[in-house]
Amino acid sequence: MPTFPLLFDLATQRPTTRDVAKAVKDGGAAALTGADHRADDARYQEVTCRSALNRVAGMPFKWTLNPYRGCTHGCHYCFARRYHVQFEMNAGDEFASVILVKHNLVVVLARELDKPSWTRELVAFGTATDPYQPIEGHYKLSRGAIQAMTKGRTPFGLITKGPMIVRDIDVLADHARAARSTIYMSVPTVDEDAWRQLEPGTAHPLKRLRAVRELIDAGLNAGVLMAPIVPGFSSSRSKLERTVKAIADHGARFVGCNVMYLQDGTRDHFVQFLEREFPALRPRMEKLYRKKSPPEAYRKEVKAMVSVLQRRYGMARREDASPAGGAPSPDGPTGETQVGFAW
Repeated sequence: MPTFPLLFDLATQRPTTRDVAKAVKDGGAAALTGADHRADDARYQEVTCRSALNRVAGMPFKWTLNPYRGCTHGCHYCFARRYHVQFEMNAGDEFASVILVKHNLVVVLARELDKPSWTRELVAFGTATDPYQPIEGHYKLSRGAIQAMTKGRTPFGLITKGPMIVRDIDVLADHARAARSTIYMSVPTVDEDAWRQLEPGTAHPLKRLRAVRELIDAGLNAGVLMAPIVPGFSSSRSKLERTVKAIADHGARFVGCNVMYLQDGTRDHFVQFLEREFPALRPRMEKLYRKKSPPEAYRKEVKAMVSVLQRRYGMARREDASPAGGAPSPDGPTGETQVGFAW
């Protein structure tokens, strides 16, 4: 198998993710000389994937699908930051500035779904990084994947922060006629200060909620995940109430929530973010996060508050009682209950 010590010539043969990891380990991210530097100041390295579907254990779904690795949304709490270290890159700046693009994903996915052994199990779409981050406008890999799953009559649950998903209402509608699907728009808060501080590369929360309205109006099964709720930033009663009310006002069919979960590289990045931007918060946050999650009593208190607000704004009656077999969990370990969801 060829190696790519500096990845100079990728025009005819793209590296695998293993090749990328080796090149970065030997020469740092600068070794990705074939990466396309775009106007958003991120670099995009096309890679060849051997498989599109990834089998996982210990989750309410068995298969995941991720066209991209790394994400220019750059959310400081993103649990997927820790996965970037698998490619010998850091969970901080390189997570948001060096994006791996599985250029052949749609072809590989179609081949996998066409196998006699494929039993059309639920696919969790967008568990590692956002399938509708801005570069999707160029590559259209998520659109192609939906079309492949339509042909393969494969159900999916898709999570995104990208309003670009409305571009694909036509193929989503086609898929809905072929198999079950649920779309989960991630809107942790509508508070503008918290949004700017925590999600620097994402669309405005209300723009995301307008996208939910468009999906609902098109007859699609769509709702909102308030995930993660970040203590000290978006966890106050008033901020939670404004968010639940906005979700209800935009017609979401369900709402779920989860409290921030910190592990490995994500924890390191978030602590550095606090130290740099909000140093006074760091001691309290570290006290709350002695483990990967806050104490159970704290999580229950937040979720109970959201449950009360769901009932107040009619969302309890709009819960998605039977989503497509389960949702991609955007934050939190296996076993954490999400308000408004039946796994």
